[in-house]
Amino acid sequence: MRVGHLGRGQQVHVVTQARRGLSEDIAYRQHRYLIMMAIRTVCFAIAIILFVNHLGWLTAIPAVGAIAIPYFAVVFANGGREPANVRGFMEYQMNLPARREPGGPSDDSGDSASGGSAGGSAGPAADRADGD
Repeated sequence: MRVGHLGRGQQVHVVTQARRGLSEDIAYRQHRYLIMMAIRTVCFAIAIILFVNHLGWLTAIPAVGAIAIPYFAVVFANGGREPANVRGFMEYQMNLPARREPGGPSDDSGDSASGGSAGGSAGPAADRADGD
């Protein structure tokens, strides 16, 4: 197996941060929808039992649940894919030292290294000593 360097424009995706598969995501959303519909059915049955037993305003609590749960179940089921992680996608960044450009600016400033100062001295420290 050969390991090489990537070009500058290429991105590397870390496998541990990959999103779950589409079929797995759909199965998760279907499972959540079915659980919410089961809770709705239980709320509806409880509302009927409370209504038959003439418990008045207590009937409204499960009835509201039976009415509101389908809305949230559909919104959650159609809401799209779940995020893979809370922080979002993190691109892999290679930690390489900076490269030197061949033929680019050098580290020397030019004046002090060439000895071209007005007093003919070897550098800035010598210029300060001569000026005193």
